[in-house]
Parts: sequence; C-alpha cells; structure tokens
Amino acid sequence: MLEQTSNKKKIFNDPVHGFISIPDELHFDIIEHPYFQRLRRIKQVSMTNMVYPSANHTRFAHSLGAMHLMRRAIQILRAKGYDISDKELEAASLAILLHDCGHGPFSHTLENSIVQGITHEEISLEIMKKLNKLHDGKLDLAIDIFTDNYEKKFLSRLISSQLDVDRIDYLKRDSFFTGVAEGSINAERLLEMLEVVGNELAIEAKGIYSVESFIVSRRIMYWQVYMHKAVLSAEYTLMKILKRAKMLSKERDLPATPALSFFLKSQCKFNDFENKDFALDQFCQLDDFDVMAAVKMWCYDKDTVLSELSNRLIHRHLFKIEMQETPFDENYVDDKRHKIAKMYDWSLEDADFLLLQGISSNHAYHPKKSAINILYKDGTLKDISEASDQLNISVLSQPVVKHFICYPKEIG
Repeated sequence: MLEQTSNKKKIFNDPVHGFISIPDELHFDIIEHPYFQRLRRIKQVSMTNMVYPSANHTRFAHSLGAMHLMRRAIQILRAKGYDISDKELEAASLAILLHDCGHGPFSHTLENSIVQGITHEEISLEIMKKLNKLHDGKLDLAIDIFTDNYEKKFLSRLISSQLDVDRIDYLKRDSFFTGVAEGSINAERLLEMLEVVGNELAIEAKGIYSVESFIVSRRIMYWQVYMHKAVLSAEYTLMKILKRAKMLSKERDLPATPALSFFLKSQCKFNDFENKDFALDQFCQLDDFDVMAAVKMWCYDKDTVLSELSNRLIHRHLFKIEMQETPFDENYVDDKRHKIAKMYDWSLEDADFLLLQGISSNHAYHPKKSAINILYKDGTLKDISEASDQLNISVLSQPVVKHFICYPKEIG
C-alpha cells in the first residue's frame, strides 16, 4: 500500500474546465483509492481512437470534470436561493465522482461479452457500498442521491437525467478530444440557467437556445463519434474476440492477466458468484491494458478464429460495414457467411465470428424519460419539445435506428 501524502489540498489542470480542486480529505481519499485510480487506465470513448487519434482521454478525467460541474451547479442554485446544505453538496459531489467507477475496459463491450448479468451502474453502486464501509458510512447520503432515494430529487437529476452534469461533461470533453467542433456545448451557460421547480430541475426560458444546441450536439456526437462506422466495426470485433476467448477458456488456459482469466473462465452471471466480494475485487483490477495485452498475445494463438480477429484489431484491418434502416435480408447475410467459411476453410459456426451484426439506435431527446422543462417568467413550464421555436425537437425525439452488418472486405 502506497503511503499517502498529508497534503490533501490538490488541484488538477484540466484542458476542458481549467483548474479542478479536490474539495476535502474525503474526496482526496476516494480519488486515491485503487478502485478510482483504475479509471486512469480506462478510455472514456472505448475504440473511438481508431478514428479520432487524440480520443485517448480517460474515465478518470471525465469523473473529475463531472464533479467540478456538479459543484458549480450547486453553487449557482445556492446563489439563486435554493436550500442545499454543505452535507448535501458533499454527497452529490461524491455521488457524481463515483458514478462511472463501475465501467469495465472498453465500456459496454465488456458488459456484452465476458461480464454478464450486471450493468456498469450496478457495479458502481457495489463499489460505492464497499467504499462506504471503508469510510464508516460517510457515503450514505451519496448513495441515497445516486440511487434516487433522497427527498431532494433535483440532486439525483443532476447525476442522471436528460440534462445532467455527466452528459454536459462528456459532450464537451469528447468534442474537445476528438476535434469534432460541432459537438461542443456551452456548459457554463447551461448551468447558469438551472432552476428548481417542484423538486425537479428546469431551465430558464432565456436558456432555451443553449438546450437546443445541447440536444443537436448530442445527436451529432452520437452518429459522428460514438456510432461512427469504423468505431462500431472495431468495438464489435473486440466483442467477438472476447466471446471467442471465453468459449476457448472452457477447454484450455489462454494467456491473460489473472483478473481477465477469472472472467474468461467463469460461466455464471456476476450476481451468481458465490463470493461476490472477490468477483468485485477481480473486476476492479480489470482495465484496458489487461484486454489489449491479451489481444496482442492472442494474435499468435493456435485457434485461427481468435488469431484472425486479434490480428485484425491490433493492426486496424477493420471489417467492412454496411448500415441501413431495415433489417438485412437473411439470404444476403447467409451468403456472406458462406463466403467467409469458404475463404478461410472454416465451418459456418466459426465463420459467424467474422460476421458481425447489430442494431444501433439513439434518441437525441427521449420524450418518455425525465423531461427537460423550460421555465417561463410567469411560472409556467413547457417540455423542450413543445417550447422550442427554432428546432423541431419532436422530430429529434424520434429514435434513429440503423441495422448494420460487418464482414471481411476481401469477400466483396
């Protein structure tokens, strides 16, 4: 265990928000804990650096940025006369600081391949509970706010809603590091316009254009960055690699770190482990380096499916991807499958590992989730989809669904 410094008044120089201060010793101790330091080794936007080379920023930086915005939001609400105690400020700050601590390597890729039956939000909660025991219950209120079990609901909405500090930070941060200027938002303006009405968040009417910009930026970032064709191809390739490795691990040991090997060999869902604490500790040892080091070694594995997939990812020989609004014809998909099998002299079952299929969808603004309400001077509230006069938010509220298929370029 590394000896901690007695000087706990530290600042981080963040390229997105400027200087970010650690507010107190409890925050310092949480940040210093290995569970949180692990986030330095997990990229915020998974495989996006395959397209945008500078997109190597981490969950660690995002969590600090979200904490900074939370404290700024509460400072603004206090100045407007809303009653938020120091204890509530500390709890909300800790809750948003830890909101992403349950993310695994490459985010949702791991959730859908080798760690099953639990979401990253649920793992974040388990980590918070464990840290709470270490700190003698000092995170009780933070957990209540995180789980939306606290009476001041607007504090929970600042953590998770359609206009929360989490989204405000990652849109601004991801735009900065990818260089996609169209995704940039005015974070300070959005926070300055915050109000509380009936225990829920609202935005002053004069901030409506900033909200519109936020919604449009989210749509742009989703399709231009998060669901970019090459990013999808890379992430689904990694997913197939991990699934193949998990299948092979039933029969033999694959080169991997102890933590990764634990999950490759485990066939049960996360919540079904007999020793859940041990499983959580193993999870908290996983980071991007475990996965990529293993993939590099698997390039030379005797299993030709695993080695082919691994080599393609390591050397960025990504699959061709087709996208369309309707499902692909089964005969078309089957033809691709047979061509892969013929090219590699594999069975159709093995060929399926090089035939990636999925559906991507996105709501820039979801009409059935917590609304973004616009507050007018006469006290009336309107959902942004009704209040907007510059954009047709009702159109942006419709989900965009795209079906895709990936396969080796060589089969045409």
